[in-house]
Amino acid sequence: MSERALEKGTELQGLSTAILLPSSDLFGGPVRRTVSPLTQIVGVGLFQRTVLTLQRAGIRQLIVLAGSEEDQLKQALGKGPRVTIPVRWMPIREFPLDDPRTWESLAAEARGFCLLSGVGSVFSRQLIEQLRQDVQGEQAIVVAQTSNEHPQQPQQPAPELMLGNDASGIADFMVLPASGLSTAGRLAGEIGTVPISRWLQRAAIDGQVRIVTTGTDSSKWYQPVGTSADVRQAERRLFLSLKGEFEGFVDRYFNRKLSRWFTRIFLAFGVSPNAITMVATAVGLLAAVGFGFGTYAAGVAAAFLFQLAAVIDCSDGEAARLTFTESPFGAWLDIAMDNVVHMAIFGGIAIGAYVNAGGSARAWMALVLGAAAILGNILSFVLVNKAQKIKTASEWKTPVHAAWSDFMLKNVASRDFSVVVFLFALFGKLEWFLWIAAIGSIGFALVMLWVIRPSALAATKA
Repeated sequence: MSERALEKGTELQGLSTAILLPSSDLFGGPVRRTVSPLTQIVGVGLFQRTVLTLQRAGIRQLIVLAGSEEDQLKQALGKGPRVTIPVRWMPIREFPLDDPRTWESLAAEARGFCLLSGVGSVFSRQLIEQLRQDVQGEQAIVVAQTSNEHPQQPQQPAPELMLGNDASGIADFMVLPASGLSTAGRLAGEIGTVPISRWLQRAAIDGQVRIVTTGTDSSKWYQPVGTSADVRQAERRLFLSLKGEFEGFVDRYFNRKLSRWFTRIFLAFGVSPNAITMVATAVGLLAAVGFGFGTYAAGVAAAFLFQLAAVIDCSDGEAARLTFTESPFGAWLDIAMDNVVHMAIFGGIAIGAYVNAGGSARAWMALVLGAAAILGNILSFVLVNKAQKIKTASEWKTPVHAAWSDFMLKNVASRDFSVVVFLFALFGKLEWFLWIAAIGSIGFALVMLWVIRPSALAATKA
């Protein structure tokens, strides 16, 4: 057997399979929701969002026990972002949940553990990743909801309270060992009903069920979607979960507050993330032109446009993450256009300062500073791309260099300086900003060169 096959077999022993029940309740009761699996949640259908979230979280195979909506679900899954994991469709009319043979078939498909889930919720990728890490032995995992306003520590409630007819507070998915599916099938033959609730009660008594609560970690959240009000709450949770890889204080506490509104508008009109990037670029270049006039009013207006461009620039990543349309090209385009705008801003401010100096003996200094800032920006762009490649290839020579690179990218390479530009424009001292831009960009490039050089040389020798 090949090494790759062995690795794949080892992976499948963990939590790599998900079984979706879009038209059934996990506890055998009727589906209590007024929204369908096709309901749009921030531009992506509920069923499609469930599948794509599981795929991003590392699930490697999917089984769908579908009812009359099977054709619609297949069509929905064929649109939008590509589903790369294999999907097996099992018509529920041929595989009813109260038939032991259904559970025997499911047990034969799953290895190790499986995620058994309805399609009536929106949840974070991090929650599934945590469940994949937590599987152990023959223990099942039940996810319970906890109010974010009153978080509590995970606890083991009595199974008859948690798993009775009223399953409120229990998430619409749980993790079972593959052997549990076989046992559930035998129970189905004994009691003639959907066996999950009964199996979990027995397993809990035997100490084989662990309760994991949501709400104790904001990144691992779960939101049921049964009504139109739940749809709005789910969309709110998705927007609150957004965060860029590199963002500073202003991004986190100001730009993101405004960008979510722009993102909603862009998504409503079907604007792609790359198109949003170009909109932000156009606004930024317009700001650079405004700086070039050299007047106080033009400088303030241009600074406002630059801040607006920074806000819109947050929206492209938000739209990509919300609609699962991230791509390497999109990430590169975003960084490249950011640098184009920054260089144009430096050049515009330099020209404006030169014009404002009115041909004085020191007017040339503004152009020199602007050129230095642009040169430093170009060098920084090249070095940041190199750092990203080293990080992707895990080729940092020492952990210290990796830590320094992360620190520089997360705390220095941000859009926060747009506020600094605005303040200098407001006080009519944009020429002072040129000194900061020139020294800062050259200094950043030198530090990044110091961080990258040992790892780059080591990679070349290897």
